[in-house]
Amino acid sequence: MVPFAGYSMPVQYPAGLMAEHHHTRNAAGLFDVSHMGQLRLVGPDAAAALESLLPVDVIDLPAGKQRYGLLLNDEGGIIDDLMFFNRDHANGGDLFLIVNGACKAGDIAHIQAKIGARCEVIPMPEMALLALQGPQAVTALQRLAPGVEQLVFMSGGRFSIAGCDCFLTRSGYTGEDGFEISVHESQAETLARALLAQPEVEPIGLGARNSLRLEAGLCLYGNDIDTSTTPVEASLNWAIQKVRRTGGARAGGFPGASKILAQLADPASTVARKRVGLVALERIPVRDHTELQSADGAPIGEVTSGLLGPTINQPVAIGYVRPEFAALGTRVNAIVRGKAVPMEVSAMPFVPTRYYRG
Repeated sequence: MVPFAGYSMPVQYPAGLMAEHHHTRNAAGLFDVSHMGQLRLVGPDAAAALESLLPVDVIDLPAGKQRYGLLLNDEGGIIDDLMFFNRDHANGGDLFLIVNGACKAGDIAHIQAKIGARCEVIPMPEMALLALQGPQAVTALQRLAPGVEQLVFMSGGRFSIAGCDCFLTRSGYTGEDGFEISVHESQAETLARALLAQPEVEPIGLGARNSLRLEAGLCLYGNDIDTSTTPVEASLNWAIQKVRRTGGARAGGFPGASKILAQLADPASTVARKRVGLVALERIPVRDHTELQSADGAPIGEVTSGLLGPTINQPVAIGYVRPEFAALGTRVNAIVRGKAVPMEVSAMPFVPTRYYRG
């Protein structure tokens, strides 16, 4: 157990990080991610208000669907990445947000200050969050909540699970199929024990959560993205829908829009670094904050997340390099204890994702 974001969090259980990682990839793992922040935005203007803070399409998100979003500052830097779900447009707007644990107090204050006059901002500190992840997650969960198997990736709804009133989405941060389950703190232990009683499910700690998300090529806030990185530098262009990019009344209008739209239009002259995937060509793990150099020894960037990928059994990393070194297949060197470890720029995810899309 370690302190994290004001909580005491499990890094690993007795089986250990490697066993937990493989169990999640092969069966189902249960993560306690109750340190994450949960809040609702309620009112007829909620979607338009939230859209003014994010470079993504909020207004057209159908009811019952979820989307990834980026909360930006006025320089286009990423304050946090988050998930938002449209619970109901028909009755006046009800958006459910999940934000990162270490950022939640600042995020809620920022959202309240920026759009609190346009919609009701309702923090939900009484809600716990459990993530059930892995190819057998649906097998285990549908015993307790028939009907969850009909959901597809990034959809959700209300379910009763082992007598607990839950709101869940078919999503997660491991690259696997799975579910994130919001439940009142008074029912969290009952729910967790019911899930752990299923033969497919084992408890999984923060260590394996990190190795799973890294193999999936997913950003960790504070490591791979922060207020100094823009979505374009972070190779998150896919998260900016066309309606917010070009033409029309809803293009731009978000914090840092002029900078980000310029980067999208002309990356060659406006972007100084790019986030890339890296695979080491020798069996030497390359850790966070390792310097990256060109073949002739010039500094060209830094690793932001790195470890030995348990599934692919190779050292993998996420890092930032100068754009001329970002093409797939480019060779660079990571400097580990004074030694140059050759790495190759690689496509992400490092392990194919298995989201259930129907």
